Amino acid sequence: MLGKKLVTSQKRGETRALCLGLGMVACSVMMYFFIGITIMPSYTNSVWTTETTCKLLKTNIKDKVQCSFNNGADDENIFQYPCLEVLVDLNFSGQEVMLYHNEETQERNPKCSYIPRNLKNDKEVKMLIETAAENFRKHQTFPCYYDPERRQTSVILIRLYPPKGLFFAFLWPSLMLTGGVLIIIMVKVSQYVSVLSAWQYKTNI
Repeated sequence: MLGKKLVTSQKRGETRALCLGLGMVACSVMMYFFIGITIMPSYTNSVWTTETTCKLLKTNIKDKVQCSFNNGADDENIFQYPCLEVLVDLNFSGQEVMLYHNEETQERNPKCSYIPRNLKNDKEVKMLIETAAENFRKHQTFPCYYDPERRQTSVILIRLYPPKGLFFAFLWPSLMLTGGVLIIIMVKVSQYVSVLSAWQYKTNI
């Protein structure tokens, strides 16, 4: 009687462990899919892949410019904000190029080097842009990224998804997938050992 209870308890534990392993594998596959449709396109489409050194030439805060974008609805959101323009010398070559904060900045408004996320608060937007301009003036030389094939003459300050960030994005689902597979393997090995032990017990009787 006690043996049957132990066997039943063991089977329940194996079932739960197997469900946990399968759940971890399923979650990791979903994370891979999410990364594949969100991060990977932005990473592969980015042409600013080579890091170099940029030297500040000029920062200029222009009068308010108009920015419009569609948030998925039929109506279009229109904001006006001060425009920060940053011109740099690419790799001390004497070539004057436009600097953007990242890949999205050029898509949102190619006239401005930096666009704050929240454009609804005018005072906050003005303060953020003035702070960004002051930071550029303090750091005259800084790393930046350019297009080695020269499809884009502009440069960016940071990449949205650098190789290191992409590595960490794939690290967590990979660890979860590995853990799930190991749990499944351990459960299957345990089941095999149980069957083998039962068979040996019967043959010894």
